[in-house]
Amino acid sequence: MQQHWDNVYNTKAANQVSWFRPHLETSLAFLERAAGGDRSASILDVGGGASTLVDDLIERGYHRVAVLDITQAALDLAQKRLGDAARTVQWIHADVTQAKLPAGCFDVWHDRAVFHFLTTPQQRLAYAGKVVSALKPGGHLVVSTFGPEGPTRCSGLDAVRYDAASLHAEFGERFRLVATLKELHQTPSGAAQQFLYCHFTLEPQPH
Repeated sequence: MQQHWDNVYNTKAANQVSWFRPHLETSLAFLERAAGGDRSASILDVGGGASTLVDDLIERGYHRVAVLDITQAALDLAQKRLGDAARTVQWIHADVTQAKLPAGCFDVWHDRAVFHFLTTPQQRLAYAGKVVSALKPGGHLVVSTFGPEGPTRCSGLDAVRYDAASLHAEFGERFRLVATLKELHQTPSGAAQQFLYCHFTLEPQPH
């Protein structure tokens, strides 16, 4: 998987990949609600890669931001673009299903367009376990995947489509669905892709 994404970022410009948007306005709106205006909220952007989301979070005053991606090439692009501001960000080069993340560290976990590439139950179970471990009790999970009418393949890989109920089921009963939204994303090539956004909160472990 890492070799695949390394090849993508070594052969395409960041603004040519299908998921590119100049700014992730919908993700930002969800993150603002999840953080509740607290600029000290600890935010993890999974699969952030070369996305400008980290730039916009910094510009809005968030100062505890971490970006995780499976390919170093994507992280390098973001760091170069940010310049000196890159030093304020925690950069994590890892496969999210195997990453060693500190327990109970993050207030908000954000993922746009990673989870739908996890095509086996084992991958999805490992991912959900990382979310439960890394989020603080009462923390927020914002996930965006292909929606029910989205593509079944992207960037040469199979992808899984979700509605709110099936995505919720992947994370389990401890997660409470707060909000959901469907959005049509225009790719740089002009195609339309349906994305589903879901915002969950992690309920404290029952005693």
